[in-house]
Amino acid sequence: MLSLTEDRPKCLVEAGEKPLLAWQIEALRGAGIQDILVVGGYLGHMLHGPFVRRHNPDWDKTNMLASLLVARDWLQAAPCVISYADIVYPARAVARLLDAPGEIALLYDVNWRKLWTKRFDDPASDAESFTLDAGGNVTGIGQKGVPLESIQGQYMGLLKITPAGLEWIEALLARQPELRARLDMTALLARLLAEGRKIASRPWDGPWCEVDTPEDLRVAEQILREETW
Repeated sequence: MLSLTEDRPKCLVEAGEKPLLAWQIEALRGAGIQDILVVGGYLGHMLHGPFVRRHNPDWDKTNMLASLLVARDWLQAAPCVISYADIVYPARAVARLLDAPGEIALLYDVNWRKLWTKRFDDPASDAESFTLDAGGNVTGIGQKGVPLESIQGQYMGLLKITPAGLEWIEALLARQPELRARLDMTALLARLLAEGRKIASRPWDGPWCEVDTPEDLRVAEQILREETW
């Protein structure tokens, strides 16, 4: 993506004639979410729109968890939907997540092989472990190199966290503060599972896309043209 992000953050790369961020705001608003906060890093001064903007000053040496905690006061105040900035999804996907129970819940793609086959010559090269118990709670996530037949879905980058869920995260960091800078969201979820925390899930079988590469952008353009959004 370097050629597309030399002059802008990735969330401002356009797909379907709109920046990725605009698609996300449209989906969140469509699901009834009016208060939106965007945490920026690389070229964050370019982020403007109907949202509160904050900056992770250590963006170049930290990971997603550090950016998430820039919004700690919001997470303490009420349940929040957390969205990666390089994905596109419709409002009904957000509504599906909002319906999920529990202190932390995520949305996962049940038809992930269809999308991964479009994105990768070898879907197994990128797919990560994702397993559920009979009640739909996540039991494993984020490991590479697992048998494809054991994978029950793929985490989409949409997460709901309540204030109690934030307390789980802060309890983990109180014991291991070095994790604050290192963990991405999937690694965070895996750590919480290892501590016995319950992470709920909701399945999604509709359109969405992730834009990590120029090929992903081509796939996203196709999905935005062809699917019912």
